[in-house]
Amino acid sequence: MSVISWNCRGLGNPRTVQFLKDLVIQKKPNFIFLCETLCRKEVVERIRVAIGFDGLFAVDAIGRSGGVALLWRNNGDINLLHFAHNYIDVEVTSFDQGVWQLTGFYGEPNRNARVTTWDQLKTLATASSLPWCVIGDLNNILSHEDKRGGVPYPNWLIEGFHKTIQECELSDLELVGHQFTWEKSRGSDAWIESRLDRALVSKQWLVYFSSAQLLNLELSSSEHSPLLLNLVGQSHLSRHKQFRFENFWL
Repeated sequence: MSVISWNCRGLGNPRTVQFLKDLVIQKKPNFIFLCETLCRKEVVERIRVAIGFDGLFAVDAIGRSGGVALLWRNNGDINLLHFAHNYIDVEVTSFDQGVWQLTGFYGEPNRNARVTTWDQLKTLATASSLPWCVIGDLNNILSHEDKRGGVPYPNWLIEGFHKTIQECELSDLELVGHQFTWEKSRGSDAWIESRLDRALVSKQWLVYFSSAQLLNLELSSSEHSPLLLNLVGQSHLSRHKQFRFENFWL
């Protein structure tokens, strides 16, 4: 069982849709969380049909920003718990591991309003006692080592995010592969890289999925790399065949 999370930066581009189709063919995920879809549910529904998934829950973009969607391969695996304009929270029934909670999350991009993200996570943490995994673009780093280039990241944002994770009793899952998931201005003097995308998990979830691995798939048609969360971990060297780069994504 596996989950793909990706900030796709809009599903209106045919190259982005083709990239997603290729990703599904090669990685065969059970669940896909997409954020910044920048579209209405009808567009995501057509993609669901195209990739052969059974289930979809989507929240429309507001104007020209936002939009989140969760797709799942088999009906019966998912029970919707909560949702908002920036997250989808579901209960997953796993044949081998029972029931657990999966939250696809898109953090508030406006730094001055970041506290709303932290408050949402705290509210979700108290709403259920299930083993819990939060995955997505949290739009925050946890240390200065999570960023390369540009001006230093504000300490108050790092400290606030740390405090939130501690209050929610979550752990940051180690990332296998390249340690940055977002970049801007590659190849220039203004090149910036950050680790904005991550998976946060509870202690109980780690007991259920003690061999889980979070992989940075690195290649992308977006500024964000897709993440692949394998719930039954595989070694970095023996995982599925390497994701193939297609020139037409450029």
